[in-house]
Amino acid sequence: MKAPAGVFDVDYVDESHINAFVNAIKSDNLDGLSEVSPNTAPSSPAIPQSPRVRKVSALSDFAPINLKVKRKRKGDKATNRRQEWLFLLLRWPLLFLIFAIIAAQFSLYIVIRQLVNTKEWLVAWRGRKGLLRKRLRGANTYQEWKEAATTLDEYLGFDDWKKIDEDAFYDWKLVRKVNRSLKTLREKKDVRGVLGILEMCIRTNFVGVESSRLYSESFLGTKDLIESYHNELESALQFIRESSELTIEEKKRFFKNANTNLGTSALCLSGGASFGYYHFGVVKAFLDAGLLPRVIAGTSAGGLIAAMVCTHTDVELKALLVPELARKLTACEDQFPTWIKRFWTTGARFDSVAWARKCVFFTKGSTTFREAYMQTGRILNISVVPSDRHAPTMLLNYMTAPDTIIWSALLASTAVPGILNPVVLMQKLSDGRVVPWNWGISKFKDGSLRVDIPLQALKLDFNVTHPVVSQVNPHVHLFFFAPRGSAGKPVAHRKGKGWRGNFLLSAAEQWLKLELVKNFKVIRDLELLPQLLGQDWSSVFVQRFDGAVTIWPRTRILDWFHILSDPDPAELERMMKVGQIVTWPKLHMIENRFRIEKQILLGRQAARTTVERARSRANPGNTRNIVIDDQVVPEPVTGTQHPTTVRFESPIPMDSDTERAFEGNVAARYFRRIRSTASTPRESGVNTPYENGYNDTTDPLRSPVLRRKWASDLLDAVGGSSSASPRPTTPEASVDEQRSPPSSTFSTRVGPGSLATLSIPSSGSRRTSRSNGKGVSVGASEMVWSSESSSEDDSDHLDPNTDFNQEVISDADGVVSD
Repeated sequence: MKAPAGVFDVDYVDESHINAFVNAIKSDNLDGLSEVSPNTAPSSPAIPQSPRVRKVSALSDFAPINLKVKRKRKGDKATNRRQEWLFLLLRWPLLFLIFAIIAAQFSLYIVIRQLVNTKEWLVAWRGRKGLLRKRLRGANTYQEWKEAATTLDEYLGFDDWKKIDEDAFYDWKLVRKVNRSLKTLREKKDVRGVLGILEMCIRTNFVGVESSRLYSESFLGTKDLIESYHNELESALQFIRESSELTIEEKKRFFKNANTNLGTSALCLSGGASFGYYHFGVVKAFLDAGLLPRVIAGTSAGGLIAAMVCTHTDVELKALLVPELARKLTACEDQFPTWIKRFWTTGARFDSVAWARKCVFFTKGSTTFREAYMQTGRILNISVVPSDRHAPTMLLNYMTAPDTIIWSALLASTAVPGILNPVVLMQKLSDGRVVPWNWGISKFKDGSLRVDIPLQALKLDFNVTHPVVSQVNPHVHLFFFAPRGSAGKPVAHRKGKGWRGNFLLSAAEQWLKLELVKNFKVIRDLELLPQLLGQDWSSVFVQRFDGAVTIWPRTRILDWFHILSDPDPAELERMMKVGQIVTWPKLHMIENRFRIEKQILLGRQAARTTVERARSRANPGNTRNIVIDDQVVPEPVTGTQHPTTVRFESPIPMDSDTERAFEGNVAARYFRRIRSTASTPRESGVNTPYENGYNDTTDPLRSPVLRRKWASDLLDAVGGSSSASPRPTTPEASVDEQRSPPSSTFSTRVGPGSLATLSIPSSGSRRTSRSNGKGVSVGASEMVWSSESSSEDDSDHLDPNTDFNQEVISDADGVVSD
């Protein structure tokens, strides 16, 4: 596919922004640069400041009088003398000894890896099996790869393994019961019965069905029972979304809780200098398959690709991900005399300002994190480290740094000591001006020095429970070895159940790798390694570099000699092809998870669309929250406070506790009273139980707690029966006549005894609320605990009779991937 004419000729450079960046880098004090305080909101009025006066100081009569020289403090020598004499005596001998051990272990590790590769090449991949594998690796599209993988599975007999339900890596009995129950209840139109089963089984890695070991014994797919399980979940979620038996409030609550319990997926792109260009192929494979996650994280070189993905729509990305993109990858174009002179004078090989001009093409100009989120619906995360060695790492996104310009964050994330000097982050004000952004920290540098893959921050900010990592760091991917195979790449012999090479070689590889990590941890914990170029490098080898799914592009020895060079179109095409080939084996495992996330997102989007339409009908004069396709939003929503063209006023949030906390007015939502609905309870399906302790004056399965309890009892029935207790009939009156009108509070619907054991999936809820310094009990009728805490989902309650099954606007770019 060729790029449209002129797509690579667009100039996004804003000279005023570049000049502001230059002034910020050259300044010794950031406070004197901006007319606003860096810690205030962009819309805050300017704070007058007096001009900064330089102090006159000189080291000697021969130094310039206007040069401020940092003198050595008298306490430095005293501090050094306070070190224990044994540490000073043994530090260097111990460091050299450990490095000698590491060198010997690494040499032996390389020998073992080559023995494994040689044995597999000589024994495992010979004859027809080798030809089928060669065809698999030579596929040009994902469809061709799947056909070759299916043929290889049939030839090696892996299909027989798929037909057997039993396996030690998941609870196959419970999965079978869930399948039968969901299918039976759905056929009998028992909406609340299906709801109870789903609330129990929609969890991250429920009973082990997401284990990578279940995808590592075949080239394509997994157990037929697990495939059937995901199909049933998808159909059940669609059944709930399209049902007219549930009220809008029940659907909102269910899909919100399901989103919180299951979590979300994220694509994390590691650093790795020019090795990072393999990420282009990984992204292209996700894009072509329609599986690109909403949350994208990147560090260093991976941050550049992540920024391009989150600032462009799918159509734009397909036009950019072509070999001609190499025309814009010119970061290392300086010749040797130029960069060696720069390194001698500045201590860095590359120029920050020149890189800023090159980055703006990938970020569509001076786009901020919030603007990128509003335009594409994708959440960009860039990991950076403050220049102070004791400061914690930071994950920049539309919540933590909404008005920060993305290209400045990219420069900070690539600022490896000796390669690029630490830079200043820039933010865009409401009038379009650019000023430095900081929290009392002057400059930032490469985040991969401490946290290459920010899994903990992603979990906290966006409830990421399924991180997909593309790992290309040269010092990491050398040690990737799956002794029992990985997803889509089974072991070549013993029908995928053996060890790579043999057990002895695999055990030796694992032992040496653990020994290497142990020695690096000893160096870090004993603080034996001195600071090089002002940076502590001891954490580079002891981070966590993998995720729930890890993609390891296959590199060449030649790549090491071009680690700081630009690819030409032919080389970029090869790297993109390699990135696609190593991603295709993982896509089926990722797709099974994505199908469930997509149905939950469609359910939340349907609820949101219904809310917007009901508001517009209730108040035709209020156009603030009406969804208008391809129209200018009436009120500014971007970081610059300028109107922008988007499909929704704001994309569907991730519903994490941190995200809700950034939206303000959280306490009122956490502890507000649920308003009563205007309609009577709907009739449940024929399988809804009304005995065995579940009988109530209202619909017994409206409560999530009772639904989960009923679902557990249903699945524990003898023989895995998929039918619940039948509803008892009474000659005196029908069930509808026995029911009393719905209560106005949640506590009276469930019962006072249930609140003590009530568990809400959202961890952001609390049992008490502070009001005027006094705690408020949850059980009090004046302040009833609610599980609803989303920003827009906690809006005014609607008429339950509102038609929920109206057409859903599902063609929003970056919100739902088809």
